[in-house]
Amino acid sequence: MTAIHPVVDLDPRSNSVLEDTRLRARANKVIPGGMYGHLSARGLPAGYPQFFARAEGCRVWDVDGREYLDFMCSWGPVIAGHKHPVIDEAARRQAALGDCMNGPTARLVELSERLVGMLPHADWAMFQKNGTDATTAALMVARAGTGKRKILLAKGAYHGAVPWCTPSLAGVTAEDRAHLVYFTYNDIDSLTAAARSAGDDLAAILVAPFRHDLGVAQEMPDPAFARQVRLLCDRQGAALVIDEVRAGLRLSLQGSWEALGVRPDICAWSKAIANGHALAAVTGNDAFRNAAQQIYITGSFWMGGVAMAAALATLDVLENSQAVSHFEQMGQRLRDGLQRQADKHDLKISQTGPVQLPLVLFEHDPDFAQGARFAAEAMKQGVYLHHRHNMFLSLAHTAQDIDNALQVTDHAFAQVAAAAH
Repeated sequence: MTAIHPVVDLDPRSNSVLEDTRLRARANKVIPGGMYGHLSARGLPAGYPQFFARAEGCRVWDVDGREYLDFMCSWGPVIAGHKHPVIDEAARRQAALGDCMNGPTARLVELSERLVGMLPHADWAMFQKNGTDATTAALMVARAGTGKRKILLAKGAYHGAVPWCTPSLAGVTAEDRAHLVYFTYNDIDSLTAAARSAGDDLAAILVAPFRHDLGVAQEMPDPAFARQVRLLCDRQGAALVIDEVRAGLRLSLQGSWEALGVRPDICAWSKAIANGHALAAVTGNDAFRNAAQQIYITGSFWMGGVAMAAALATLDVLENSQAVSHFEQMGQRLRDGLQRQADKHDLKISQTGPVQLPLVLFEHDPDFAQGARFAAEAMKQGVYLHHRHNMFLSLAHTAQDIDNALQVTDHAFAQVAAAAH
């Protein structure tokens, strides 16, 4: 087991300059804002690194050599652990043969067959590179298949970063969102009203497997809500589209709503399906096969064989390791430990949603100041947490890793409690 090495700030009297600081200065000259999107460290507590040098298992090292026990897993893509030997060997074997060629490799057919065989709702699959590619393509298929325009989606939900769905309105026109209708997640009355307003022009209801909006309590789907989504789609001739980009394969290998008895027409996948290799997918049923065939979507790198080989190996690893059970056990161990510590330090926290995608929020902390202090204190001791975004567990996280992290979080809670009093 690799020990957690505390992050020690340099002596301010020293002339040494951290490599992360140098890279930020260089980046500011050639990259707008120095960094953009969800990987910008500007949204993290002070002291978080921006640039990383390497990763292995459930640990990452920044460019200054500091080691962290990683609870972000590259914001979700790493599900089996960084540098998983089986997955990386599959990728290397394919890379030795070729990746981006004049057409796809046989891995395209093999991976499509694998997904269709694994997912009860799926009769076909198509591939892209990013989650936004997949959600956008899924809605194109829904519109082509129904001949309708309106899309229902939950207020505050994240489905990607292009004009129809990006959280920022910069560069976005009203026309980009002219056919979006919003409802409140898990609120059947709100959902029904939104569907009624779309009327005969409802193409799809797009929904996440659970509510995972930034900075608010996560919500598991109410089974009655999930059934109502399916009922409304059937009644109004619309597609039920589930955005599995974030949750996919961590809640279930058959689809996150399969346990609820609710099957989608179309699903969007990315993040974890290739353990960090760039890949996304759309899967769907036969009712939308012709529509998927009619739309035109493509990308120069979408058919790369390396990521598909990695995805096939990832699915092997997950199926052979009882992955979902492991995520649940590690997540519950972490959640229980954090709750005991918060109680000990007389701090009120909420932990919501599935245990395998942990979210820790402090109650009565509207500006996330307590959460930021907690995460920053843990980071100083080599545990990389996020103060308002859900985190992720991987197969590489062991019970000992969770216990090591809990030693650090106990200290972090103590620091928050001391500041509060």
